[in-house]
Amino acid sequence: MLNDKNIVLGVTGGIAAYKAVEIASRLRKAGANVRVIMTRASTEFVTELTFREITGNPVVVSMWDKVTNWNVEHIALANLADLVLIAPATANFISKAAAGMADDMLTTTLLATKAPVFFAPAMNTNMYENPLTQQNIDKLQALGYHFIKPASGQLACGTSGVGRLPEPVAIVAEIEAFFEQKDSLRGKKVLVTAAGTIEPIDPVRYIGNRSSGKMGYAIAQEAANRGADVVLVSGPSALKMDAAVHLIRIETAAQMREAVLKEFIDTDIVIKAAAVADYRAKVVADNKIKKNDQEFTLTLEKNPDILWELGQKKRAGQILVGFAAETQNLLEYAKGKLAKKNLDLIVANDVTKQNAGFNTDTNLIKIIARDGKIKDFPLLTKKELAKAILNEVEGLI
Repeated sequence: MLNDKNIVLGVTGGIAAYKAVEIASRLRKAGANVRVIMTRASTEFVTELTFREITGNPVVVSMWDKVTNWNVEHIALANLADLVLIAPATANFISKAAAGMADDMLTTTLLATKAPVFFAPAMNTNMYENPLTQQNIDKLQALGYHFIKPASGQLACGTSGVGRLPEPVAIVAEIEAFFEQKDSLRGKKVLVTAAGTIEPIDPVRYIGNRSSGKMGYAIAQEAANRGADVVLVSGPSALKMDAAVHLIRIETAAQMREAVLKEFIDTDIVIKAAAVADYRAKVVADNKIKKNDQEFTLTLEKNPDILWELGQKKRAGQILVGFAAETQNLLEYAKGKLAKKNLDLIVANDVTKQNAGFNTDTNLIKIIARDGKIKDFPLLTKKELAKAILNEVEGLI
């Protein structure tokens, strides 16, 4: 499963470091070439010799060890890695990674690598649930880093709760699943739209909506993780995107239409997650409109329906996915949109539901297929739903 994959295993200073020995062993048995980097603190729990014997490779701890190779060690390991796994990842190490620190071999390698990075947190429940730790995790996830959720149970400190390092077999299974999916969309071009568009009224004001772009960005990242050539056309958003994704920033619906139609010609899969404004100001003032009257009348005109236009232009073999964010009659409106716009799938969600819809990290969706089949999903993170949506898309290829 992991034949010829180069895995850099980072071991930090938590009691769960002993489990990293089994992780290294299982990775090697799965066919991976494992190189271990230990923090100084981790050597208080496990010895370098143990990992050296398990992996058959030298173990790196200090940046100041005697140089035996002309390559700068942290750069060599960063370039070698097909994947970097930090297990266990302590609260301290996650904090340092989120701050971009490079004060030892492991943090320096982390900054230098372009390989996918997985963190497997392990710590006391209160430390894991501390807002600062969660903020650091959120920051790293927004930058494209992966996190393996900690398990719940008896902890080394004597308490019980979330924070246990998952069993090594589960961690290795997640790494295997990642590589299994990694090439599933290779050779495919995926076009994703995200965030809301804004329509100017004057040089200061505009019409907009509450979309943050989190769903579309998660889909674009997941498609890139699966090996696709990804183009993301995004309205204004504070989110960052992996350098592997070609990001086109726009503001208005007209600009989005122009960018999407240009990319659509040679695209295999289109996922329109953007919240495109239905209307725009008929006349945009050249100067700021002054506050004079008690009432202000703004005349709007309809924007082009980009999704409908793509449905008319769609050729055989192209897959077109739309979104329906509704506040009532969810299934009725979503099914109507699916048929009218010639879609293959539509992702429907009720934005009035708690923790779902715009500007949240989670969503509650239904995926409706052309044949009328409906799949319901529980409240999940948008990153998890991105995987679910792409799994459904892959089922149509």
